[in-house]
Amino acid sequence: MALDPADFTKCCKNSGLLMVVKCRKENSALKECLTAYYNDPAFYEECKMEYLKEREEFRKTGIPTKKRLQKLPTSM
Repeated sequence: MALDPADFTKCCKNSGLLMVVKCRKENSALKECLTAYYNDPAFYEECKMEYLKEREEFRKTGIPTKKRLQKLPTSM
């Protein structure tokens, strides 16, 4: 049974400074998961297209995506 990558976070929170020793199995599962995404050409293309879209919008507006998505205060 494969471990959920979230198990690494849980293990670290529960182990404190001993996480290096206690969480090896969870760390390996996390690395495996990340490597699968890193080597996936479809995921790479998806990320690239999202980046290019955000870059194009920034060049048009001069406003970073994070700032554009923030809600305006309702009491103006």
